[in-house]
Amino acid sequence: MPKGRQKVPHLDAPLGLPICLWLELAGLFFMVPWVMGLSEAGGLDTLGAGGLSWAVHLDNLEGERKEESLTQQADAVARAAGLVNAGRIGELQGHYLFVQPAGHRQAMEVEAMRQQAEAVLARHAAVRWHSEQRLLRRAKRSIHFNDPKYPQQWHLNNRRSPGRDINVTGVWERNVTGRGVTVVVVDDGVEHTVQDIAPNYSPEGSYDLNSNDPDPMPHPDAENGNHHGTRCAGEIAAVPNNSFCAVGVAYGSRIAGIRVLDGPLTDSMEAVAFNKHYQINDIYSCSWGPDDDGKTVDGPHQLGKAALQHGVMAGRQGFGSIFVVASGNGGQHNDNCNYDGYANSIYTVTIGAVDEEGRMPFYAEECASMLAVTFSGGDKMLRSIVTTDWDLQKGTGCTEGHTGTSAAAPLAAGMIALMLQYEDRHADWLTNEAGFSHSHQHGFGLLNAWRLVNAAKIWTSVPYLASYVSPVLTENKAVPRSPHSLEVLWNVSRMDLEMSGLKTLEHVAVTVSITHPRRGSLELKLFCPSGMMSLIGAPRSMDSDPNGFNDWTFSTVRCWGERARGIYRLTIRDVGDEPLQMGILQHWQLTLYGSMWSPVDIKDRQSLLESAMSGKYLHDDFTLPCPPGLKIPEEDGYTITPNTLKTLVLVGCFTVFWTIYYMLEVYLSQRNMASTQGCRSGHCSWPQRSQNSREVGTELESMPLCNSKDQGGVESENGGCTTTSSFLAPELLSEGDWNLSQSGKSLLDRPQHQPPDLLQVKDGQIC
Repeated sequence: MPKGRQKVPHLDAPLGLPICLWLELAGLFFMVPWVMGLSEAGGLDTLGAGGLSWAVHLDNLEGERKEESLTQQADAVARAAGLVNAGRIGELQGHYLFVQPAGHRQAMEVEAMRQQAEAVLARHAAVRWHSEQRLLRRAKRSIHFNDPKYPQQWHLNNRRSPGRDINVTGVWERNVTGRGVTVVVVDDGVEHTVQDIAPNYSPEGSYDLNSNDPDPMPHPDAENGNHHGTRCAGEIAAVPNNSFCAVGVAYGSRIAGIRVLDGPLTDSMEAVAFNKHYQINDIYSCSWGPDDDGKTVDGPHQLGKAALQHGVMAGRQGFGSIFVVASGNGGQHNDNCNYDGYANSIYTVTIGAVDEEGRMPFYAEECASMLAVTFSGGDKMLRSIVTTDWDLQKGTGCTEGHTGTSAAAPLAAGMIALMLQYEDRHADWLTNEAGFSHSHQHGFGLLNAWRLVNAAKIWTSVPYLASYVSPVLTENKAVPRSPHSLEVLWNVSRMDLEMSGLKTLEHVAVTVSITHPRRGSLELKLFCPSGMMSLIGAPRSMDSDPNGFNDWTFSTVRCWGERARGIYRLTIRDVGDEPLQMGILQHWQLTLYGSMWSPVDIKDRQSLLESAMSGKYLHDDFTLPCPPGLKIPEEDGYTITPNTLKTLVLVGCFTVFWTIYYMLEVYLSQRNMASTQGCRSGHCSWPQRSQNSREVGTELESMPLCNSKDQGGVESENGGCTTTSSFLAPELLSEGDWNLSQSGKSLLDRPQHQPPDLLQVKDGQIC
């Protein structure tokens, strides 16, 4: 046999020593975690979860090695009970976890072990307390909805970019969902039969002003565009956990609709809409306004203004209706919301928009009267707002394409408290004298649901509104071309404010009349006494109106909380690039709105609000005393206009005149009838006139007497009755009062209560 290498052993040959040692070491390695787990209670949480386990508290021992002695005692007690000591429970001294040994898994064995362990632990002298461990049901503190589009509602809970949302989930977790509040969407109608809206729909707060009936259901249109109001309503109060579409930001609130934009709109219709059911509806969401074309200057007219003012004074049981308006979508036309009278009003909450990245979208407008911003859609690369949609025509009941400031305003419909500052490199943030930061792009900042609800828990009513109105300041001064400007001043002294008690500002309004051949070339700035600047009238390239401004009111909130006393400066300049005729500032007027609070009071309120931001007041046990409000009846009655009142007065006067005339006619006709019917059966004779009467010149007109003879017994020559006067109906006279005396006395000797010219001879009759 040739020499060579040895054959390779067969696989069934005995294993060599090194391989055996390797397997034993591997087994030991896998056993180490189990052994270590028995010595650490934290590692045995899962060990006892699948079988029996007890928490046991042993009596404390004295001595230097107390912990070691307790562990030994725990081992002994566990063995006596047929269990294994899994170690101390966390940092609780004397507390140990006893678990079921491995291998006993049959039901009968488990039950027998339970009984044995309970018996031993109950009577053991070293055991102070023991408790069998049960599985506890605990849920993560987070909100889960089965609505299929909720994960796409980034504005509510942004999982892609945490923090870029309205921070509302923490409020929901504390059961703050808008319960007891009614929000009405004033728009083109609300399809309240959609399953996301139907459970929260409020028919008692709804109305259709276009069709004049109580149902605000939208009507299909050729452009398939009457879904606007339904989308806004879904943003506010879409019902959660119905396996349909999305969730509303205040899904516990009631939602109503007022249909007014699907037809001709007048000032009176707007006024009715702003106050419709204003003791039922708390918040009015209005995502509309004048044309956003960069050249329109318009807003609520006389009746609309009056309705807004009346709503904030008398609505919501005297606490005031809340009007939320969108700032407008005219950014691409260089429009500015200070030219929108709804956004300019002191009675509205003006809301702008930012996109998912926190930037100002291309369509958004800026202005000095904007209070805050919230999220909406941006360009095509960014997500829009997911909300409920109508299911009429091409609608499916759900949309992912709601955008514009129309989508931002509904999100802010219930938010009227503090706003979180939002950092934006393009925003012109300025901090005013009171410590509030404001920008023309984002107002006072991004609305934060957590902060606003915490603030609401400790919010007490502010003082009554105080105001000051300057006289109309006639100027008739030319507006120069840039870089020069016209500057006019008005000093508000302490004496001016004594009557109203105004100390700190909220809104500042300026009403101007300016002639100019191109209105969009004007730039107006207002400086408060602190020096805080507000661009109240921004130039607009699309506005070529030649009529200028005629008593147009601009407003700003940038001086909120500042002192009211001091010098206010209004600067105006022409920034146009065309050599046109110079404009003229004819007159202007300054109006201040604020309260009797001092700057110190405002600082105290700010400190109080910041102290509440931790959430310590968000529980049911804490509540501030709140007055019940005023019981103001619904005003559905017809308002009498001056012309109507004049007509009613004329009709009333004519009725009174005709009544008097008719009564006189009846009276005179009855008197004539009495005189003609008195002498039907004979001739009338005239009584002899009294001698005394003739002598003293007091002759009275006599009345003919019928069927009588004269004193000589001769019948009168008159063949009938010729009546010359008659004053009383004969049936009203007493016969005894009119008999002539046989002594021939004068008529003037008769009693004074008897009419001197109505006489009756003996056996005679009065005609």
